[in-house]
Amino acid sequence: MTLADGLIADFQAQALMTRALLEAAPEDKYDWRPHEKSMTLGQLTSHIAETASWHASMLDDVFDFDAMMAEYKPYSAGDRAELLATLDKNGAEFTAAIGGKDDAFMSRTWKGMVNGEAKMAGPRHAMMRSFMIDHVIHHRGQLTVYLRLLDVPVPPTFGPTADHPDF
Repeated sequence: MTLADGLIADFQAQALMTRALLEAAPEDKYDWRPHEKSMTLGQLTSHIAETASWHASMLDDVFDFDAMMAEYKPYSAGDRAELLATLDKNGAEFTAAIGGKDDAFMSRTWKGMVNGEAKMAGPRHAMMRSFMIDHVIHHRGQLTVYLRLLDVPVPPTFGPTADHPDF
């Protein structure tokens, strides 16, 4: 199995868990936030769905965050159907973009630059895993807390939850 194939398999397994959590997020609570410093539920779920699109910034060896942030407008889903369609579209584009890439390409150093300094650097496959897959896992953890605080049953991800003990 190539590095790209392994990354795609991991991404697809995580996408199933991500989808279950996004499906559970109540649309009528998209404006809700647990704390004034927290994202709203809609911002958080949109951010999670958007993250797979970041693969495009990792196909070249160097990415300038300053240039991107000057024009960046966070994605904001209007409803659950749009949110899930975005998750699926971004996942399919990620899979298509790195499917078939050889290990040399996936092992080449990728750098994320801020103010001319490499703030992130490492083998492309490892940086994709960190920047996209692990990033979503982190935000899924936040989402499970949001769901619990909203008294929404929390779907299982890496194991059973109080709402789904028979995982």
